[in-house]
Amino acid sequence: MRNQFYVISTLSLLISFALAFFLSANWYVLFAIVLIITALGYYDILQTRHTIMRNYPVLGRLRYVLEELRPKMYQYFIESDIDGRPFNRVDRSTVYQRAKAVRDTIPFGTQLDVYAEGYEWICHSIAPKAFNTLDHDPRVMIGNKDCKQPYSASILNISAMSFGSLSANAVEALNAGAKIGNFAHNTGEGGLSHYHLKHGGDIIWQIGTAYFGCRDDEGSFNPELFAEKAKHPHVKMIELKVSQGAKPGHGGILPAEKNSVEIAKIRHIQPHTKVMSPPYHSAFDSPMGMVKFIQKLRDLSGGKPVGFKLCIGYKSEFIAICQAMVELDIYPDYIAVDGGEGGTGAAPPEFSNYVGAPLIDGLDFVHNILRGMGIRQHIKLIASGKITSAFHVARAIALGADACYQARAMMLSLGCIQALLCNTNKCPTGITTQDPKLTHGLVPEDKKVRVAQYHEKTIKNFVELLGASGLDETKNLTRSHIYRRISFNDMITYEELFPSIKPGSMVNGEIPEKYRLDFAFSDRTRWGIHPEVEF
Repeated sequence: MRNQFYVISTLSLLISFALAFFLSANWYVLFAIVLIITALGYYDILQTRHTIMRNYPVLGRLRYVLEELRPKMYQYFIESDIDGRPFNRVDRSTVYQRAKAVRDTIPFGTQLDVYAEGYEWICHSIAPKAFNTLDHDPRVMIGNKDCKQPYSASILNISAMSFGSLSANAVEALNAGAKIGNFAHNTGEGGLSHYHLKHGGDIIWQIGTAYFGCRDDEGSFNPELFAEKAKHPHVKMIELKVSQGAKPGHGGILPAEKNSVEIAKIRHIQPHTKVMSPPYHSAFDSPMGMVKFIQKLRDLSGGKPVGFKLCIGYKSEFIAICQAMVELDIYPDYIAVDGGEGGTGAAPPEFSNYVGAPLIDGLDFVHNILRGMGIRQHIKLIASGKITSAFHVARAIALGADACYQARAMMLSLGCIQALLCNTNKCPTGITTQDPKLTHGLVPEDKKVRVAQYHEKTIKNFVELLGASGLDETKNLTRSHIYRRISFNDMITYEELFPSIKPGSMVNGEIPEKYRLDFAFSDRTRWGIHPEVEF
C-alpha cells in the first residue's frame, strides 16, 4: 500500500499543481488539500507506533475514527432496548422520564422474556393496599445504643461519588436535589468540599483509605481535622470505606488531569498528579482494630451514626469483624453492602469484571451472618449496586436491606448518556470531568430539580409496589415476595433460593454447612486466610 501511496500522491500533486499553474489559481485550493494529505501520509509512513498507519498511510486512520464512533453507533442504531450494558435503554429511559417528570408508562406490554432463566418478579395480592393509605415517604432510623445523634434516612439515597471524579456542578446539583427531596448525599472518599455543603442537603461523609480531607502531611488519619469537619451540622452520618464494588481490594484512582489545584486543596494532596489511594487502611490492621476505630470516629463526631462500606470478598473476614463487634460490644450504626457490579469510577477491567461478590450474594450473606450472630438489631443495612427502579429497591429490601444507595442512576438523572468516558475527563455531559468547557453545560439549578423528581417518583413507585403486594410497611417485605425463574417450567422464591437464618442460631452453634469453613478461618486479630489453616 505504501508504494501505491507514493505513486498516487506524487501524481495528485503534479496534476493539481499543473491545473493551478496553467488553468486557474482557484485550483491551488485543491493543491493545498492534496499537499496536506500527502504530508499526513508521509508522517504515517515514518512514524513507528502504529503498524496499520505505516502500512496503510492516511486510510489506516479510518480505523481509529471507526473505533471512536463504534460505541455511539452501537448504542443508537444496533442494540435493542433491553440489550445495552451496563444499563439498557429501558432502564435509562425510565430514569430520564422520571427525572424530567414526563410520562414514564410503557405501552403494549413488557419487552422482557418472562420465560427466560433469571427473570424475576414480585408477588401481588388479591387485596392490595390503596396508595393513599400508605406512608409516601418511608424512612429508616439509623443509630444504635452508642449513637447520640440518630439520623432518619430515606430508603433511597445518593451513593458515594467524590468531588474530583464528579464535577463541581454535578456535586452541587446532587446535593441541592437531596435538599429538595429530603434524602442523603454521600460525599465519596474525595473529601468534604464546599460544593457538598453549599445547598444544605444532608451529607454522609465517607472516609477512605487515603483519609482525604482529614489527613496529615504523611497521609495518616488526623483526628483533630476529622472532628472539626465531622461536627458540621449538614454532616449527618460518617462512612468508613473498606472496599467498593468498582474495584474491591484496590485503592481509588484520580487521574492527573482531574486533579486540579482546588481538588488537591480539599484532599490535602499535590495537584496535577495521579492519585492512587492506598488499598488498605493505615489506622487499623485487624478486625478488632477496625471496630475500635469505628467507635473512635463516633466519639470524634459527637456521637453521629458511623457505618462502614464494603464489597464482600473473604467471608471469614466479615465474620471476624462481627465476632470483634460482639467481643467489644461495639457495633457500627449501619453497613453499606456494595455489589461487585457497582461503581462509577475508573478501575482496571480485571477488578470491575472479576473481583468482589455481586450485590444479591453479598447482601444475603451479610444479613444472614448478622441475624445468625444475634446482632442484626444493632445495625442497619444499605444496599448498593445497579439499583435504578422501584423493583430493585424492593428486591434489596426483601433480601434484608433497610435502605439503598444509587450512584449511576443519579448520574443518569443529571443527564448522563452512558458515553463510558468517565475515566477520560471528556464526559460530554459535564458530570465526570473537570474541564470547564464541558462542566459549563451542566446547570445545577435545572439538574437539581431532576434529581429530586427522579427520587420522588421512584419512591412513589416503590410504595405502589408495596401496596400491590398487600403490605403497608417496608419491614414486612420478605424474600418470599420475590420470585425467580430458574428454568422454563420452574420458579422459586428468594426464600427458597436464599434461605433465611434463624436469629441467634449461630451463637448456639447452628452454623449452616456453607458457612462452616468461613467461621473456621475467621480471626479477630488479623485479616485474610493464612497458610497454617488447613482446608
